[in-house]
Amino acid sequence: MCGIVGYVGKKDCVNVLLDGLSSLEYRGYDSAGILTMQKNNNNTYNLNICKTKGRVNDLKISAKQFGISGCIGIGHTRWATHGEPSDINSHPHMDSTSSIGVVHNGIIENYLELKDTLINKGYAFASQTDTEVIPNLIKDNYTGNTLDATITATALLKGSYAIAIVSKENPDEMIVTKKDSPLIIGKGDNEYFVASDIPALLKHTNKVYILEDGEFAKIKLNEITFFNSNKMKLDKKYKEINWSLEAAEKCGYPDFMLKEIFEQPTAVRKTINDNLKNNKFLSELKIDDKFVKSINKIYIVACGTAMHAGLSGKNLIERYLKIPVEVDIASEFRYRHPIINENTLMITLSQSGETADTLAALRLAKSENAKTLAITNSIGSTISREADHVFYTQAGPEIAVASTKAYNTQLATIYMLMISFAEILNIDVTKLKQEIETMANKIEIILNQSEYIETIAKTMFKEKDAFFLGRGYDYPVSLEGSLKLKEISYIHSEAYAAGELKHGPIALIETGTYVICTITDNELLNKSLSNIQEIITRGAKVILITNKKIDSKYYDYLIEIPDCPSEFSSMLSIIPMQLLAYYISKLKNLDVDKPRNLAKSVTVE
Repeated sequence: MCGIVGYVGKKDCVNVLLDGLSSLEYRGYDSAGILTMQKNNNNTYNLNICKTKGRVNDLKISAKQFGISGCIGIGHTRWATHGEPSDINSHPHMDSTSSIGVVHNGIIENYLELKDTLINKGYAFASQTDTEVIPNLIKDNYTGNTLDATITATALLKGSYAIAIVSKENPDEMIVTKKDSPLIIGKGDNEYFVASDIPALLKHTNKVYILEDGEFAKIKLNEITFFNSNKMKLDKKYKEINWSLEAAEKCGYPDFMLKEIFEQPTAVRKTINDNLKNNKFLSELKIDDKFVKSINKIYIVACGTAMHAGLSGKNLIERYLKIPVEVDIASEFRYRHPIINENTLMITLSQSGETADTLAALRLAKSENAKTLAITNSIGSTISREADHVFYTQAGPEIAVASTKAYNTQLATIYMLMISFAEILNIDVTKLKQEIETMANKIEIILNQSEYIETIAKTMFKEKDAFFLGRGYDYPVSLEGSLKLKEISYIHSEAYAAGELKHGPIALIETGTYVICTITDNELLNKSLSNIQEIITRGAKVILITNKKIDSKYYDYLIEIPDCPSEFSSMLSIIPMQLLAYYISKLKNLDVDKPRNLAKSVTVE
């Protein structure tokens, strides 16, 4: 949620900032703004600000009209928390003397207390935001050094923050710091780039410094210096990110979501092949065999799409490893007082690696001496740094808010993790090990049906309600399919375990109701057909996704997927659901990549 960009260098920063904000639009926002340090003819400096409610394109128009420029600048896309979306509440914010400018992600929990104190000292406030206390607090503590003032001011803040600061009193530098909100710094050729996420930097550099909580960076034209809260210098090394710029661009596709759906064979293949060494999966995780044999419970904790991947993992792990698995929504996990001990393994799933609720759950597990394993797509993210073990999926940048390839690479990782543990426990999973390497090719086969799936979407896009049904391994993927449809098409959609129909939900089925049913498990075939018959009798239109030979009386539309073990079927059956949701959204002329009210990375609770 929200996005920060910053630039220190020799070139005019306006286009750099605007391009960076454009690349962070997927994070979700309702307003945008930039601030630049501009030198006057008399060697004094001004902070020039341009911000607006609306999209980055609106900001680009305003910035051109204002004609602002400068070689140091900060920018922001805001998701409203304190104060409605408006020009005034948009970031950047300045102190009441207009000498210090700030952009901020996160929430300052004690801002009202700080604001009252500052007002009593004579400071004025223009916005309703919590952020505006920050530049005024820095100004209040300023004695000639912006870094010192920032260290003092942030010690008074309660909550989460990533902050970039510029001051016309120290016009040749930018100060950045963070706590519980992501911030990275890209190293260019005599220039530096600040951002909330990697895609904003890829056009300029793949060399990235990862800022830790409580660290501060002073950025100048030709140097960067890191400090802790005691102003002791830190020796930090940059990491090289292997994502390509092309991976963060549309490359001829009309939308990022469609591009990312079609990238899934490559992402899954790379995730699997990069982690198969000497016929062993995930050997580089180095999880102790003795610990694997001692595990008495596994928690899989995640939010949204990642949680659905976890549900598929639960069925698989319990079936083969005979270890109890609980899948929890991260926002609920801490509040039900879970039983955790040193024989517990917690697996956290997060595409961004910054999901606030998931991070809090991981920290709880660590405090109870559990082993933690993070599965994430973001190198250097907070969750990946704090977990005992980390596995990076190989999805590359996922820009569309609705997750597709990250979900399937998470599934692939869970499959490999189960196989790795099974071999440690001397459980025979030879067939599954052979099958997993074929999954990318089978995804490609389904993608070849995209035009046919679009024709089904044309019959459905005006509907107000839809339902998804599945049993066994088909139930978690039904949950994910339903989520995809509702989040980008705004069609009310629910998913049910098919056996639960007669316990209430069947009351919602009436003539013409669309129901997407999935059948991939021979063991549950007859029971699933019986459930489908129940809804057909009540007038439902059935879209059937299956790899079984099924009589046409059970469906109105058939989407066939390749045969595979039912344990891996979620990786295939989700593809038609993703495409169906995508085409329905396009037919409704909606913004597929940036659905309303949603953000890619939820970094506040």
